[in-house]
Amino acid sequence: MSTLSIRRTSAATSPAPGIRSTPEYAKLIDIGSCIGCKGCEVACKEWNDLKVEPTANFGSYQSHQDLSAHTWVLMRFDEVEMSGRLQWLITKDACLHCEEPGCLYACPAPGAIVQYENGIVDINQDRCIGCQYCVTGCPFDIPRFDRDTKKVYKCNMCVDRVDAGLEPACVKTCPTHAISWGSKEDMLALADQKVDLLRRRGFENPVTYNPAGIGGTHMMYVVPHGDRLADYRLPATPTASPAPLTGLGALKRIGAYVLGFGVLSSLVHYLTIGPQTAEDVPADEH
Repeated sequence: MSTLSIRRTSAATSPAPGIRSTPEYAKLIDIGSCIGCKGCEVACKEWNDLKVEPTANFGSYQSHQDLSAHTWVLMRFDEVEMSGRLQWLITKDACLHCEEPGCLYACPAPGAIVQYENGIVDINQDRCIGCQYCVTGCPFDIPRFDRDTKKVYKCNMCVDRVDAGLEPACVKTCPTHAISWGSKEDMLALADQKVDLLRRRGFENPVTYNPAGIGGTHMMYVVPHGDRLADYRLPATPTASPAPLTGLGALKRIGAYVLGFGVLSSLVHYLTIGPQTAEDVPADEH
């Protein structure tokens, strides 16, 4: 039986009180320890029964060019120049499970996106209406729309495993222990230790990526070169304010109502008068 309790649901306009009755979990990605083996990609697909997508050589070590509705985790390989040398920057790209989720704030469908008290942000496809506002609201460009199902998908942090007391599949499979799992407090403490170790190894700007603009995240990174976040495809100052996104959603809903009214008017015209002909259109509109 599930023990998950919901903290917020989509269509809510304000954050819930910051009191949790269950542990707040987090995943910590140590970028410097990652070897890019893609074991986490395979584990994610296997556990979540995601469709295999054809791949092709596009000049990178990446398995796919981007995330998709069937690829929720992607190891990104970016070649950059540092101190006159070329280096691969490897980043595990997936949902960061923001404390203040832009996807949730932007979603107009009640209950389609939920945030559990343990911090995990999940999409309930049974209630998703396919509007894709969550795609617009995410500061990390994570949710992906499936044109076949007309639904949106993303990493759910293996919420079923977590609910059963297990760690996410990607954590379980990582051969170098570059992915750690535990309480948010413990992961922040571990991140501080790893950052300190990098400094002692000669790295000048190592940081913990846990951006304050979204209240922090439940997937954090230890970044060896914190002054080059853009090269890791990590926005320096992501934000997801509830008020602007809620206002945007309201504006879009108003637009949908106006469009619906226009369609209804055309239908009434067709049923009562007949189809519009060229003679019905003013001369200056021909």
